Amino acid sequence: MLVRDAMSTVVLTIGPAHTLRKAAALMSARRIGAAVVLDPDDSGIGILTERDILNSVGLGQSPDTEPAHAHTTNDVVFATPTWTLEEAAQAMAHGGFRHLIVLDRGEPVGIVSVRDIIRCWAPLRQPAPA
Repeated sequence: MLVRDAMSTVVLTIGPAHTLRKAAALMSARRIGAAVVLDPDDSGIGILTERDILNSVGLGQSPDTEPAHAHTTNDVVFATPTWTLEEAAQAMAHGGFRHLIVLDRGEPVGIVSVRDIIRCWAPLRQPAPA
């Protein structure tokens, strides 16, 4: 199975100046755990995850004033839609992260998460016989 078969094509993109609260609200509304951070001045693609927001709040920082760019991971490993799920899982395990931005021709087209991979690999639970 390939990354394109598992990835979410709902890609939330935010700017580096978004506050963590705004990012969290957008992520929550879409029920996703990561946002792609596009910095037009830097031409870079980064990722902000729910864990990044949690760590900031845990440090006592205000989500109302903390900008996304201060918590964005910019040293990102990108997947392509044609990677196998094994390649994606290996990259996640090696890098210690739970999300990969999926790029096609340099543009973000999806995000694949550990949950997406597990959903594809684990058999669906069948209802118990009545």
